[in-house]
Amino acid sequence: MQTAETKADIRAAVAEYRRAGESVGLVPTMGYLHEGHLSLVRAARAANDRTVVSIFVNPTQFGPREDLATYPRDIERDLDLLRREGVDAVFLPSVDEMYHPDRQTIVETTRLSRVLMGRLRPGHYRGVATVVTKLFNIVQPDAAYFGEKDYQQLCVIRAMVRDLDSPVAVHGVPTVREADGLAMSSRNVRLSAEDRAAAPVLNASLDAAERIAATGARVSDIKAAVRGEIDSEPRAGLQSVDIRDAQTLAPVQGVPSGPLVVLLAARFGDVLLIDQRVVTPKGKT
Repeated sequence: MQTAETKADIRAAVAEYRRAGESVGLVPTMGYLHEGHLSLVRAARAANDRTVVSIFVNPTQFGPREDLATYPRDIERDLDLLRREGVDAVFLPSVDEMYHPDRQTIVETTRLSRVLMGRLRPGHYRGVATVVTKLFNIVQPDAAYFGEKDYQQLCVIRAMVRDLDSPVAVHGVPTVREADGLAMSSRNVRLSAEDRAAAPVLNASLDAAERIAATGARVSDIKAAVRGEIDSEPRAGLQSVDIRDAQTLAPVQGVPSGPLVVLLAARFGDVLLIDQRVVTPKGKT
């Protein structure tokens, strides 16, 4: 497995793959890898000749009061996991390598980046779209793989690729969960024992949404069921619950006519967790 700390080095590695006529799949990460990340790696390896993983804790997607300094990091552990998965190359840039000191250019999906989680975290998805565009330009993969857990991020990246005509196929990979239903996240390690025990309430609330949606209920009833489930857990601080069209993220009211995505954000102590699920109303497959 090759490791590259500079743009020149990862481009040279990919150029070798291209000369051999090989396809390249990219898995962008911020490190501290878990089974969810590894599921992306496996999806990339299954569909491409070569797999590149980037590990970069991107400062431009963190707000001034967010957890950049405390975001968990363990590069040696990450590299060991990626070797075991058969990854071909890992891109490990520094902030100075990724961002020119006089940078002026940003990439933003002007509607999607400012709603839902984008409203709670102003500038977050602009940072995501900018760094992913840079990674696409640096690595020039055929395909890239992202988890569905951050459903809005996946929608942002798909819209960005569509609007900028980027020649990259974007693949969403289903959320990987712990045995008790908690969505895997690098932030889970920061939960206290009590908050970790409480956090599966997010998955339980999504179960409730799925049950209620299957009865043909109104969107307001589905949302009430989700809120009721989360409010029953005193350690959960609900930040947002949104129910949107699963394809466009447009608001939906009344009795839905097609698949919905339920998007959650809740704080457990000082840790913000997100989760999601696509649910299908009764008779709307």
